[in-house]
Amino acid sequence: MKYIALILISGLFIASCTCGNKDVTTSASYAAFGDSTMVVDGAIDHSAMLAKFTDMQDGDSIQVKFSTKINEVCQKKGCWMNVALNDDTEAFVKFKDYGFFVPMDASGSDAVMEGMAYKSVVSVADQKHYAEDAGKTQEEIDAITEPKEEYTFLASAVKIKE
Repeated sequence: MKYIALILISGLFIASCTCGNKDVTTSASYAAFGDSTMVVDGAIDHSAMLAKFTDMQDGDSIQVKFSTKINEVCQKKGCWMNVALNDDTEAFVKFKDYGFFVPMDASGSDAVMEGMAYKSVVSVADQKHYAEDAGKTQEEIDAITEPKEEYTFLASAVKIKE
């Protein structure tokens, strides 16, 4: 009788241990750059971010957190990146106070970032500088002849999905 009770208790113990694991979900792992206390929850997606940029007037800025895919990273230091807002539109991302950089091989990665979004006009000289950083050909650099308006994001925190 003792053995039956022991077997029954052992069986219940084993069953209770395995049942609890069915509801466990694993969350994605992120590498943090800048303010590491930022949480990825609550971020809007890239298409909602594009809508916010589109609605902005000159001089407007908004504090926001959004998720997107990294299209391009500075190949000199990782000191800026271009991120997707849709198939045809990007935002240029700089990092607050030049205080952190992202890995130069982060292109194609999913990311969540928090900071200030605004529109800016980029001079020809700055465009050429960024083109050099991106490893563009001299022909592509020489083709830059006019300032351009772009969507800009000053990130205080970036988390890149690992």
